[in-house]
Amino acid sequence: MNLLRALRIVLVSLVAALALAHTGTAQASGGTYRFDGGTAYERTQVRGALEASSFNWSRVRATITIHIRPGATTHSMRGEIWLDADLLDSGRFAWATVQDEYAHQIDFFLLTPQMRAELQAALGAKAWCYENGDVLGHSEQGCERFTSMVPWAYWSSKDNAYRPTSKQDESAAMPPAKFRALLERLLAG
Repeated sequence: MNLLRALRIVLVSLVAALALAHTGTAQASGGTYRFDGGTAYERTQVRGALEASSFNWSRVRATITIHIRPGATTHSMRGEIWLDADLLDSGRFAWATVQDEYAHQIDFFLLTPQMRAELQAALGAKAWCYENGDVLGHSEQGCERFTSMVPWAYWSSKDNAYRPTSKQDESAAMPPAKFRALLERLLAG
């Protein structure tokens, strides 16, 4: 009986060691990412946000580094996302923003110039992403309309902070089903 007990302890220890070895990288329906900073609760909010979406984030084949810092300006660059820890502490309210920032990774890694041009026209944007100095408004940028549409089109929940309240909202640029069909067609080709 002591041998069986010893084997159980070794097995449990091995499983725990393997689990701890992988705490820095997550692979949920939210794609592949690793955390830099953040509390366990804040990291859980990121995972929850990405899992709530019906978009297959794993299409972005790169490992994305998600930096979590109190007071950080939430933004994205190719392969990296910065999230305000204070925003994540608000719980589900932050989920649409997490999805928005990960949607920039779709743009960076999956969209071609031709895809961006088609999305820009469909979303009624004046430029794709700040390349035209005369077009300064956030809502005039195709990349911003795109990344606002992804959370609403793939997580149409009453809890979604990006739920449009008027036709002028960025997430109201297209009906969700029409947007999903367009994006799926573009990504399939």
